[in-house]
Amino acid sequence: MRYAIHFTPPAHDPLTLAAAQWLGRNAFSGEAMEPPAIRGIGIHDIAFNTALPRRYGFHATLKAPFRLAPDITEPMLLRHLMRFAGAHNPFELPGLEVVRLGNFFALAPVIPSEAMRFLAASVVQEFDVFRAPLSEAELERSDPGDLSAPQFANLHRWGYPYVMDEFRFHMTLTGPLSAADLPRFERALRDYFDPYLKRLVEVVNLALFIEEEPGAPFLVHSLHPMGRVSARKIA
Repeated sequence: MRYAIHFTPPAHDPLTLAAAQWLGRNAFSGEAMEPPAIRGIGIHDIAFNTALPRRYGFHATLKAPFRLAPDITEPMLLRHLMRFAGAHNPFELPGLEVVRLGNFFALAPVIPSEAMRFLAASVVQEFDVFRAPLSEAELERSDPGDLSAPQFANLHRWGYPYVMDEFRFHMTLTGPLSAADLPRFERALRDYFDPYLKRLVEVVNLALFIEEEPGAPFLVHSLHPMGRVSARKIA
């Protein structure tokens, strides 16, 4: 069993539902979904190129997947996550847009969010005591050989390369694409997601995802509301 602490909008948010259809799976229900009909890209093409993010579900990584430390139980993690979320105020992200990150596409804020950067760093630090150290095999799998020095240091210290100063909020939409596929997928993604990116995204929950066994798809285990109860907005 592995756990991960992510951000994802609520289950019935229009962006969540649109992303679930694009990826072909709803991370809340586990339900498989038919890819959308998009001119110029067949549904099998979409399914093939979303296989990697489909397993992880629509999310932005805050604390990457980890096994629990030997003296930690799931109820302990849940209690601490509930308290932690309640101690951090909700906020809005700057508008999201489709961006290219190397050879894949994701949703990311049009300008960096300092509130999200602070939250992500706080999650990484706060929950590191709950994480079992990576095995040598896990370290090797996590280091493709092209990590920068800070990323390599993060991997060994925090169990994931892209944290702290290397963190960039993004919600992955595709796996690696060929150079020929990049332009047509970019057009398709912009056309498909544009109607859902008209409003700002509210960060009002932290999500605990679980992987029940190695290679299994990740599912949303629970959402943990942020802020004091009396101050929360009703979604």
